[in-house]
Formats: sequence, structure tokens, C-alpha cells
Amino acid sequence: MMKKNLLSSTIAAGLALFVGGPVSADVGQAAIDGCIDQIRAVGGPDGQSGTVISSEYSEANSLIMFRDAGNTVWRCLVSNDGVVADLTVSQAADDGDGAMAGASDSGTERVTFASGTSGAELTGSLQPQESSRYILGARDGQFLYFRLAAQGPGMTYVIYNPDGSVLLDEMSADQEYRGQLWQSGDHIVEVYNTSNSAQSFNVIFGVE
Repeated sequence: MMKKNLLSSTIAAGLALFVGGPVSADVGQAAIDGCIDQIRAVGGPDGQSGTVISSEYSEANSLIMFRDAGNTVWRCLVSNDGVVADLTVSQAADDGDGAMAGASDSGTERVTFASGTSGAELTGSLQPQESSRYILGARDGQFLYFRLAAQGPGMTYVIYNPDGSVLLDEMSADQEYRGQLWQSGDHIVEVYNTSNSAQSFNVIFGVE
């Protein structure tokens, strides 16, 4: 699967990409690694590389700031043994060009519902190893329905909470999602084409 392949980069390679900013000597490597791993897990293609831009040591949770390959700035609160307490996007950026060769981002689209309706259906297409993001505003306690209707094999999706954490890890197109949300704000559904051929698809959203 494309996303899993992206996340399988070696630790050594990850450190070479990330460590290079003004890291305080008091912030341990375990804390830095914990933030890097979490950003890789939720940051999509752009989150697979980047730079530590600042750090501030604390006995409770240190504060580490990262800039990923798409110029999004992440704010990570992490314990000294590498347990991430909070990861949020401090400054969002959409470069529209993706971060890695073979894992490009075809674009981002905001999902809106017509007046008096609670759902929407959109069409799209992706080249091999491309992804596309859909942004949908919803509230804590509402129920989200999502379906990816793919025209061929190899299509998957991931759903992210507004704080960047994973609401639903990578799922194949034949598995729809229906569940209650626990955060308010912009949720992101990222659709991946992990196949070696272009794919057309529909995405169906519903919020109650």
C-alpha cells in the first residue's frame, strides 16, 4: 500500500531529513523521534520529511516545532521519553505539488452541501501514486458518513481529525465509514491511488 510504503522509511533517513534546525541540547532524541514518527503517521506525503525549526525543553512536555516538506508548521508537545501529548498544525500550507517523488498531491478541495441537504457527491481522478485531499467542516458529536466509490483496484483513504490525529487509518475503497466525530473543525479525507494506473472515483459525504 502506498501510505505504508511511505511510512517504512528508515529511522536513519528520517533523522537525516528532520534534524537540522536549532534543537536545544536539553530536548532528548527520543522526544524528537516521537514527534517525527507522529507527523509521518498523520501528515500525508508532505509529512514524510522536513526540519526541526525550534524546541523548548520542559520537564513535563517539551515543545518542538517542525516545518514539513509542504511548508506546514507542526506544534508538538512531547514527553522526554517520546510520548506525544498533543500534535496540532500551527501554520497550514498547501503547496499543491506534493512533497515526494512518486507521492504527489493532486490538490485539495473543500466539501460543501447544497442548502437543505446533509450530503454531497464529488468525482475525481488520480494518476498512479497520487493523492487528493477533501476538507469537510463538522462538529463534535455529529455523525460522518464517507464512501469511496472506485472504478478500479488500489484506491484507499485516511480520515484525519482537525488536530491532525488519525480518525480512521488507511482503509480500502470497499469499506465505507460511518462514525461519530469527537472534534469540531475541518476534517480531512485523503484519497490515495496506490495502483500503477490512473483511476477515476466518486467520493460521497454525509453529516448528521
